[in-house]
Amino acid sequence: MHPPPKVFAGTGQIKKLRRAQPDVNIFVKLKSRQPGGGWARNVTRTNRQAKTATTGKRKLSDRVFEHILGQVISGGFALNARLPTETELAHQLGVSRPVVREALQRLRDDGLIESRQGSGSIVVRRPDGAMPAFAPIASIADIQRCFVFRRAVEGEAAALAAHHRAPRALERLRHALAALELAIEQRRVGTDEDFAFHLTVAEATGNRFFASTLAAIREQIATGIRVNRNLSLKQSQARIAVVQREHRAICDAICAGDEDAARRAMRAHVEHARLRMFEGG
Repeated sequence: MHPPPKVFAGTGQIKKLRRAQPDVNIFVKLKSRQPGGGWARNVTRTNRQAKTATTGKRKLSDRVFEHILGQVISGGFALNARLPTETELAHQLGVSRPVVREALQRLRDDGLIESRQGSGSIVVRRPDGAMPAFAPIASIADIQRCFVFRRAVEGEAAALAAHHRAPRALERLRHALAALELAIEQRRVGTDEDFAFHLTVAEATGNRFFASTLAAIREQIATGIRVNRNLSLKQSQARIAVVQREHRAICDAICAGDEDAARRAMRAHVEHARLRMFEGG
């Protein structure tokens, strides 16, 4: 395999070149204090490498989202209080208005704030103050993204599992549901049992890539499950009973071979789990 071609560029040309020639090696001409300057190989990065370097950085909108969420949880922004305007938040946090706007939209999507004409953004839901004890505020944005990803992947997994209805797979699924029931009876958090149920659904598809995908992000999935189940146990038995009814609906639809119902039940369960993270105590 031949290496990508080299292109020499001044700093002002880099962005234009990266858009036009994504697979080239770009050599940056540095301003040297010594005469002669020259082209510096030690600062060479391919466009792909540059993209990889930036993906490790957290988005500014994530930080704004987490800051506002933290203030809502702590009471810094009280329930039914008006948030500062986009301009005020941008000035306070040292970011642009589009960054603030993106963070506020996510807070609206999560049901924490709503826009009211003439009043701006109002706090309408305050999550349980215990939530940061189970997940750092800085991890909430990624936990929420994981739920969105799961809703798409696991919804189709449930439909496929209903389509295949392999007898042994259905038996394992019923056992996984029973293990969850036992965890509830024993007042245990049941994180492992909850994950096992979802993994069993993925395995029931007959397509190993569904199970492999869940196994690859097990830590992220388990974090979301652990937060939800801990908050449910802290509140009332009724809330954990609702979660178990959702699991049972998934199992029943798969066992009945109803693909559409299985897909709907799984997608609804994952979306409800995402929103339950922000339910107040």
